[in-house]
Amino acid sequence: MTRNYNPILITLLLLISNFLFAQHSLKGKLVTESSEPVAFANVILLNAEDSTSVYKGAISEDNGEFLLKDISSNNYLLKVSFVGYEEYLQKITVNSNEKIGKITLKEGSSNLDEVTIHARKPKITRSIDRITFDVENSTLSSGSSWDILRQTPGVIMAQGQLQVRNSGVTVYINDRKVQLSNDELQALLKSYSAENIKSVEVITNPPAKYDAEGGAILNINTNAAISPGYKGSVEGTYTQGIVPKYRLGTSHFWKGNKLNIFTNYSFSPRKEIKRDNSYINFNPNSDLSQLWQSNFERITRSQLHNANFILDYEFDKKNKLSFSSNLFFSPDKTFDNSVRTDILTMASNPFSRFITDSDVNTDDSNIAVDLSYTHDFENGGNISAGAHYTKFDQERHQRVNTDYFSGNGEAVNNIAFGTEAVQDINILTAQIDLTSSLGKTSFESGLKLSSIDSESGIDFFDAESLQNLYDNLSDEFHYDEKVYAIYASASRDWEKWSAKAGLRGEYTDLLGMSFSTNQLNSQEYFEIFPTVYLQYRATDNHSFTVDYSRRIERPRYESLNPFRYFLNENDFNAGNPNLRAAISNNFNLNYTLMGKYFFDVYYRDNGRSSASLAFQDNQNFTIRRLQANLLESKGYGLDILHGRSISGWWYAQLYASLFHEENTFLAVESDNVEVTNEIDAVFAQLYNSFTLSEDGTFSGNLSFTYVSDYISGSYNFDPFSTLSLGFRKTLWNNRAEVSLNFNDIFNQTNTRLTSKYLNQDNSFFAREEMRYVRVGFKYNFGNFRLEDNQRSIEASERDRI
Repeated sequence: MTRNYNPILITLLLLISNFLFAQHSLKGKLVTESSEPVAFANVILLNAEDSTSVYKGAISEDNGEFLLKDISSNNYLLKVSFVGYEEYLQKITVNSNEKIGKITLKEGSSNLDEVTIHARKPKITRSIDRITFDVENSTLSSGSSWDILRQTPGVIMAQGQLQVRNSGVTVYINDRKVQLSNDELQALLKSYSAENIKSVEVITNPPAKYDAEGGAILNINTNAAISPGYKGSVEGTYTQGIVPKYRLGTSHFWKGNKLNIFTNYSFSPRKEIKRDNSYINFNPNSDLSQLWQSNFERITRSQLHNANFILDYEFDKKNKLSFSSNLFFSPDKTFDNSVRTDILTMASNPFSRFITDSDVNTDDSNIAVDLSYTHDFENGGNISAGAHYTKFDQERHQRVNTDYFSGNGEAVNNIAFGTEAVQDINILTAQIDLTSSLGKTSFESGLKLSSIDSESGIDFFDAESLQNLYDNLSDEFHYDEKVYAIYASASRDWEKWSAKAGLRGEYTDLLGMSFSTNQLNSQEYFEIFPTVYLQYRATDNHSFTVDYSRRIERPRYESLNPFRYFLNENDFNAGNPNLRAAISNNFNLNYTLMGKYFFDVYYRDNGRSSASLAFQDNQNFTIRRLQANLLESKGYGLDILHGRSISGWWYAQLYASLFHEENTFLAVESDNVEVTNEIDAVFAQLYNSFTLSEDGTFSGNLSFTYVSDYISGSYNFDPFSTLSLGFRKTLWNNRAEVSLNFNDIFNQTNTRLTSKYLNQDNSFFAREEMRYVRVGFKYNFGNFRLEDNQRSIEASERDRI
């Protein structure tokens, strides 16, 4: 059948298509006041709406000419900068190929009354599977990445850990997982400047492309490098808590046409003091009741070295090779522990007081390397392949000495012993990911293999004879785990609807062996993890999102290790080789009003997740803390989020949560009775940022966090709050920065934890150095306005070390 096409209609369609999708260019030349060409200057096209978001960038050639390509029709702000010259700013409208002729760069100051760039306020947006906290070029763009995370909506700091919705989080940088211990994670993020952060994504129900393990994800997106050049910085901080602490660091970044190199190093000599007071009420409901009260002090001395190296090489616009390496080295870290315990009710005890001194020395090293390759397809999408290797080594030496005294102060006994422990962990992962599209539907798929091999050993010996007299406690533990994963997902937008669905399958094969007990833990299982998201935009002011995900929580390696670590003979921590992985189901309903007010109702069934439980033995007068699977764990709540500019110089952000949490566990020292620990609580977080000078070089922030109640395993938290104040001043045209921060001004962050049920009654109040004053200084050199290629070390299993 022959079809007749209307040539007028075809011509009209072509004209409309050309108008809608036309891409233009902008050409010009940079010269000095003496008409000399300016080479290697930064030429940046900014969006006119907020004068901060970068749209295109280029660098001038040897003859001073520059060319910006593929520009959509719109209004822009052209910005030109070069060391030694004033910034050049010009409003420009692009609707065709433009030639703007010569631009003369001037030395000295220039009048910018017509066009001025101001630091903008943070911005919160909601997409189908995440909340994005946009901080690029905002009043928050100072300090470190760690500071940004602490101010991210919904993030709470509990017992030194970042949490969202009362569960631990996993931190990613540019969709690459940062898998380190809590201390190493803090050190790493504190070495990343907040100026390099574009946004933080809070993903409470992660989609299929992410590992099924863990809870919410905090994904840090960094700025992309725009133009070639070199920049560097040196910085230092002085922190005064109970005792002073220091951190020194330097960073260097070089970008060529194809090669990018970033390296940094930081050194943190620290002395930290932690003081606890605690009690254990043995046999609380009988005539044999004994109240033991303890005062504990720990002095920690460490010298942490942290080094990072990143290399990116672009073969062409479609092929890129990346190499990353990361080193944490903490030699001769010492813990000097001293505990005095008074027994207030004598009963039949032959002593009324004992004092324990415990000295611990550790040597830790953690080395990680990554190699990845990415190829972009002609029609969109890409394929990437990567491999990761981590090696963690630790040597730990402990000496424990306890002196026992009678009621009249006479020494009646002494017990002394020592331990020698080693741990060696090797992690290897490999993965391949593919993104593509078919029509209006986007697809993601991939494969991943992870292999973990852990060997550890501990020996107990008499402190005087150095002979192994504790064969029942000495042990060697080997753990091997392999996880094979495959995933696929699809997403599509149409009219007022958006949908996304994915499925991930993971096969786990693990083997744990305790050589002293001949206890073998072998598990093989396959689990699927669906994710579903559906969003409806009723109007521009009203949108609704519902989502669901199934997740898994695997035990940390240290939790599976059955070794005991003693504070004294009556108080110790122990691992549990019988821990099992736990499956969680997560539901969320969101309503967004006017794009500014966010309301989330959530329900989370954590299943038999693991928790740290404390059990006191009322017969032998001991208390032990071990990881165990809960019988049940769930939570639900309502989250409210809103941020707005109160005035041109004041931005405020409020996050509030009304939530319920409950854990049910087996009380092994109470005839195996099932016990449920539950709370109804409020979490509130208020953040304020202020621009305190007309030129924007002086800024401040004030934040307040309040938690009415909290639970962890069998423990309940008393209410706690934190009030912090900070100031930042840039000097010498942003070449230097001075900061001053006051944290936990009223010393209310530390709080008491209590476990009280049936025949259990114990409590402790840990007082860490949360109240402090910190002074920082940073000096930038080179073309410091460049943006670097900082990113994370990717290794999906490292957070379980």
